[in-house]
Amino acid sequence: MEILLYFLLFISSILVIKFLVPKRYKNLPPGPPSLPLIGHLHLFKKPLHRTLAKLSDKYGHVLYLQFGARPVLVVSSPSAVEDCLAKNDIIFANRPHLLMGKILGHDYTTLLWAPYGPNWRNLRKISSIELLSANRLQSYSDIRHAEVKSMVQRLSGQGHEYRTVEMKTMIFELTLNVMMTMIAGKRYFGGQVEELEQAKRFQEIVQVTLSISGASNIGDFLPILSWIGVKGIEKKVWNLKEKRDKFLQELIEEHRISRNGGTQTKEKNATLIDVLLSLQETEPEYYTDEMILGIIWVLLAAGTDTSAVTMEWAMSLLLNNPQVIKKAQAEIDNTLEQGRLINESDVNKLPYLHSIINETLRIYPAGPLLVPHESSEECIVGGYNVPSGTMLLVNVWAIQQDPNIWVEPTKFKPERFDGFEGTRDGFKLMPFGSGRRGCPGEGLAMRVVGLALGALIQCFDWERVGEEMIDMSEGPGLTLPKVHPLKAKCRPRSTALNFISQF
Repeated sequence: MEILLYFLLFISSILVIKFLVPKRYKNLPPGPPSLPLIGHLHLFKKPLHRTLAKLSDKYGHVLYLQFGARPVLVVSSPSAVEDCLAKNDIIFANRPHLLMGKILGHDYTTLLWAPYGPNWRNLRKISSIELLSANRLQSYSDIRHAEVKSMVQRLSGQGHEYRTVEMKTMIFELTLNVMMTMIAGKRYFGGQVEELEQAKRFQEIVQVTLSISGASNIGDFLPILSWIGVKGIEKKVWNLKEKRDKFLQELIEEHRISRNGGTQTKEKNATLIDVLLSLQETEPEYYTDEMILGIIWVLLAAGTDTSAVTMEWAMSLLLNNPQVIKKAQAEIDNTLEQGRLINESDVNKLPYLHSIINETLRIYPAGPLLVPHESSEECIVGGYNVPSGTMLLVNVWAIQQDPNIWVEPTKFKPERFDGFEGTRDGFKLMPFGSGRRGCPGEGLAMRVVGLALGALIQCFDWERVGEEMIDMSEGPGLTLPKVHPLKAKCRPRSTALNFISQF
């Protein structure tokens, strides 16, 4: 009976809004016909960025939709993105209130989910200056080099023959070890794992996180389903938060005890937890443990899967285009002196390697729709009125695949980036977003991907496992994963055997 009353109340509210409240907004962007209650949710198929691209092709690059009760603006042209993330950057600097932000984002207080305002500005400043500055990242270069060297050693095996390897796991474990060593001074995958029980707990948290990362909570768009007790994924997310927070709090306590015991590390060897605890000592009321925990999780979540996915797509593209591998190997061989592994300072001297990375990010951006934004007030985009409280999705994938912008956009052609520097080209290429909410971890991501991909190209000859081309199907998820994890055959190159044997 109670459920029926809730339902009738909801229907009545919809009818009042539809027929009794004057239509306030005129000149809304175009969109397809919608259904009562669910809006356009019935049109969506995975992967969502492709569905939205097809709708934009039909209705325009400024598209207005209803995700149930939530109004959504989808933009898929450089000019429309400029309107949103440049002209109206402050208006769209907020995040929508979604289940993930409420639970995993500590009630919308972390860097990823916080609304635009003093708290977010402080968090952004801390991340940019204290944690992800060029100097701080440089101080961790040895960590990244050691993990890449460990990966090369594991891939090389015992002999000189081709061996089949599962690349997805290998690459993902590399990025996790890099981030956790920077954050806490510990690695949890591969060899030299000291605390096995703690590593097992961390690995389980990672697996659960991956399993729900691409899941949708229907209650975000149809609130009545939450009101009547249909929880869906909510219980899993709360359980993940509890385990995650407990694990990270233990790491914070470990470092606090070490610092209080007089075993503080030197500044150049300080982990990111040490840096945050040092700040806590000066402003304990602001730098609470919960705030530190939130920063750690954002760094970990944003800095691992995205880089790993990019490297897996890059290797898949290279295996389907072996002539590109040969050209990249020649560039490395001609630039580096023989007898040593590539390092980060070498990457800046390898423009073709950069072109491979940029072309991979163009075709397979790790965030095809970026993280959602939300308008804080009415504004104009593409000549249309956009109401306050509208969720914004920037279809980066569609822009970077637009044949009106890119010549033969579906083809893998690193040469198109000859002479290009950086990872942005106006609003035509923006795999890390743009504006105030652009990714602050871009510098770290490019360091990890450049070094790791350069080492894989320098040290190994690569072949596909079979005669068939690598399957490039995209799976569901926020970071554009491959449907089928990459498997490949590799063997150490003769030019790399000597220094690999010395690892």
